[in-house]
Amino acid sequence: MTAVKNDQRIEMTESQKKAQRNRSVALGLALVAFVVVIYIVTIVKMGPQILNRPF
Repeated sequence: MTAVKNDQRIEMTESQKKAQRNRSVALGLALVAFVVVIYIVTIVKMGPQILNRPF
């Protein structure tokens, strides 16, 4: 494994940084949407009787 010196770093351009941020936001939103869908499907499969259980 080779060490990278400070003068050899690759800096992203502003457009690349913006594109990366947009991808990160899209991935985050997709993850939230997935969690919501899984939650809704779970509640639907359990049915309304899940709220009437004894504590």
